[in-house]
Amino acid sequence: MRLRRSHLICCAASKEKMAAHLSYGRVNLNILREAARKELREFLDKCAGSKAIVWDEYLTGPFGLIAQYSLLKEHEVEKMFTLKNGRLPPADVKNIIFFVRPRLELMDIIADNITSEDRHHSSRDFHILFVPRRSMLCEQRLKEQGVLASFINIDEYILDLIPYDGDLLSMEYESAFRECYLENDQTSLYHTAKGLMTLQALYGTIPQIYGKGECARLVANMMLRMKREFAGSQNQILPVFDTLLLLDRNVDLLTPLATQLTYEGLIDEIYGISNGYVKLPPEKFAQKKQGEGSKDLPTEPKKLQLNSAEELYAEIRDKNFNAVGAALSKKAKIISAAFEERHNAKTVGEIKQFVSQLPHMQAARSSLANHTSIAELIKDITTSEAFFDNLTVEQEFMTGVDTDKVNTYIEDCIAQKDPLIKILRLVCMQSVCNNGLKHKVMDYYKREILQTYGYEHMLTLNNLEKAGLLKPQTGSRNNYPTIRKTLKLWMEDANEQNPNDISYVYSGYSPLSIRLTQILARPGWRSIEEVLKMLPGPHFEERQQLPSGLHKKRQQGENRTTLVFFLGGVTYAEIAALRFLSQVEDSGMEYVIATTKLINGTTWIKSLMDRPESPTQ
Repeated sequence: MRLRRSHLICCAASKEKMAAHLSYGRVNLNILREAARKELREFLDKCAGSKAIVWDEYLTGPFGLIAQYSLLKEHEVEKMFTLKNGRLPPADVKNIIFFVRPRLELMDIIADNITSEDRHHSSRDFHILFVPRRSMLCEQRLKEQGVLASFINIDEYILDLIPYDGDLLSMEYESAFRECYLENDQTSLYHTAKGLMTLQALYGTIPQIYGKGECARLVANMMLRMKREFAGSQNQILPVFDTLLLLDRNVDLLTPLATQLTYEGLIDEIYGISNGYVKLPPEKFAQKKQGEGSKDLPTEPKKLQLNSAEELYAEIRDKNFNAVGAALSKKAKIISAAFEERHNAKTVGEIKQFVSQLPHMQAARSSLANHTSIAELIKDITTSEAFFDNLTVEQEFMTGVDTDKVNTYIEDCIAQKDPLIKILRLVCMQSVCNNGLKHKVMDYYKREILQTYGYEHMLTLNNLEKAGLLKPQTGSRNNYPTIRKTLKLWMEDANEQNPNDISYVYSGYSPLSIRLTQILARPGWRSIEEVLKMLPGPHFEERQQLPSGLHKKRQQGENRTTLVFFLGGVTYAEIAALRFLSQVEDSGMEYVIATTKLINGTTWIKSLMDRPESPTQ
């Protein structure tokens, strides 16, 4: 299959515009993007002559955020293909470059490509670029397949942290949580530590490190060890970040299971946001002309880019969905009034000024039309009885109602064969809010799930148990009610329209992860020492020595900047809650968010599922 160039990145112009918004925030994340682009150019120039890139398909999205096709073209990339078995498509080029993750199954496909090529007496040069690290095991596999010697260059491209927005970085390491909690594999933690070292090389040493959880402790240890190893080559950059907070996902297993209720969170829950893009049903976006039948409507999904470069999206994405309608109608009035201004333009100068504003106004009108359509699509779902019933049960669990017995709604959903992931999210949520399920409740759920959905899901249930999401009750008491009350995790009258607390992102529930972040800033974790002990893993504080003369002299009223790193994934609702805290006038703190993966409850549970017929990658 030929990879459409547009699939890698829509077009050069939109991408360049896209990069501008990375520099609007407190921290200019464009510096990180530029460093990644520079390394990519250097690698491409190593392979002199015309080139074709063969992509591991998973990498095209993340790479799309770093470099558009025009950059590749400038460096003589003429063709792009998707990695698949068999002979490579014909391409009159000197170099074939494989861009791949270090996975053994991908090495077998590459070997197949090269051996098929050899039979046709190819004189092409082969190169391989591992993302984000070279792997001895993969090179060994290529050697066993007899093709290792075919490669002129074997290199690595360290794409650890990718800027997704002006305050958001992700490694898009989809198996990080699974590796850490199921497979006891620390590879993702090593990559995280390396990514943080890259960040410090560009933005200065982060003087204070706080953390909570086993993985957080490991990452901090790796970072401190790496820092000692590079002790002689410290950079003289004034620190941009004051604090790094490392948070394990398993410190807060509840938040990703809950349905996100922000605009961006719901788009992700319902349609899935992938590398900054969403694909939507096309019929809502069709400009229906008179006399057109329904057969003329588009069938291709509508693909939209979502980030803060779009003014309206930046304004509404973090709002509770119930506040989005009012924001859109207010915007519609403003745009309509701006277009009416044309009637008042009398002089040549006034007409000229109106015309110069026209492109911006038309873009705003098109943006409004798109988001009105998306809001209508979401509203169809959020006003349904099924959505309401599901949300009611979630909120009952969060407030501790009937968490210790079999839930009749879950029973009904299983009887109706609702999607398995929906069932698993609810059962796991009940387990987390009850500090485990009674043996007979647990056995009942397991039996019903296996009889209804198939015994092959036994592995999935075991995985959820191992990860701590679904567990039998032990003798220890349920700490969740104490944690909920002490940290004020449930606010009865959350204000969705004009929020005064982070609980608005889940219409009442304050994400535990973000409450911990908020308390760390003020009054500090010492005030909640007892609750921290109830949560899994150690909590700690480290200080990193800054090179002399680099201590930050803070201007009066200048905010501090904290980088919050979620190990194992973060949801868009949590990101919205952190953005809310950054905007609170007297907080004195701004947050930049980093994560191993942007997740929602569905993608998270999916990453822990095992299906014999299609093994998880």
